[in-house]
Amino acid sequence: MIRNFPTRQAWAEAAADRLAEALAEALAADGRALFAGSGGSTPSPIYARLAQADLDWTKVTATLVDERYVPEASPASNAALLKRALLTGPAAAARFIPLYSPAVTVDRAAALASQTLAADGRPLDAVLLGMGEDGHICSMFPGSPTLTTLLTPSLKPAVYGVPAGRDGAAPPQERLTLNLPWLVTARCVVLALTGAKKRAVFKREAAGDPAVSPIAALVAANAPLEVIWTEAD
Repeated sequence: MIRNFPTRQAWAEAAADRLAEALAEALAADGRALFAGSGGSTPSPIYARLAQADLDWTKVTATLVDERYVPEASPASNAALLKRALLTGPAAAARFIPLYSPAVTVDRAAALASQTLAADGRPLDAVLLGMGEDGHICSMFPGSPTLTTLLTPSLKPAVYGVPAGRDGAAPPQERLTLNLPWLVTARCVVLALTGAKKRAVFKREAAGDPAVSPIAALVAANAPLEVIWTEAD
């Protein structure tokens, strides 16, 4: 389940090449493709390589696996990061579907994003995930009141609002996130991890309870999960 690479460069190349392969398969089969990426600093080298992939980017739609409930002008915006890191060069021709919108509430913004993604009419073809040291993926945080709903595999793929954690619990601010069914129905889900600590967290979480561990839920639901790891932090 875990593919090991000796350097950050080899790790980034492997992850980007696998995502590009999945997108190319979708383009060949259907004439279009849907990609969902994560935020944070870890995926930036992966995006830099993926942006140069020889794909018909005019037929690719990109979105996010999760987003902070902030406008794109905010330095915390995952949309801004994705545009800087991935949607450049050849990949700038891709269509982008944001999760954030300046709606009255985060739940209303989630409903609007759900409608937009549903109107695209296809499952995700390639997904890039990261994982926090608490085992969270997307914005599926341990202890969050939304976690049970987000991990329910029988629901339709949708976007949900995630409230800010209380008493110092994560997340520190409201977020929007895809739910587990989006990941389970994808063509390819790449989980890109770096460092020995993250590998240990993954192994612990994969053996956990699917009702409370997002990683265990992915494994139990037979999601098309591919873990790409390097010991280099």
